[in-house]
Amino acid sequence: MTYRIRKRFAFSASHVIASLPPSHPCSRVHGHNYEVELELASDELDEHGFVVDYRTLDVVKGLLDEELDHRHLNDVIGDPASAEHLATWLFARCRAVLPGPAAERLVAVAVSETPRAWAEHRP
Repeated sequence: MTYRIRKRFAFSASHVIASLPPSHPCSRVHGHNYEVELELASDELDEHGFVVDYRTLDVVKGLLDEELDHRHLNDVIGDPASAEHLATWLFARCRAVLPGPAAERLVAVAVSETPRAWAEHRP
């Protein structure tokens, strides 16, 4: 049996997809209230009955606040600053900041620009 947990975070930022035609609304600078969801999985629970303690994931809030919140994403993650590219970038950054078991158990990062649209990176 595989156990899975998810935790959701939020931040606000701007971006532009410059490669789109000028008639496309995303070719202009605009912003979103992003949601980021981490998914972690394990075949076994720790001694507390957790995949990982949710509090362990609080470092991701610090990462989002310091590196992405109220910033222009093109300046941080490069081009294209799409939700797909952001999910991939965040997966790598989360793996780098999460401690031991949490980093190892990270299986996916999903990013939402709107409540109805999500992109996910799952290596």
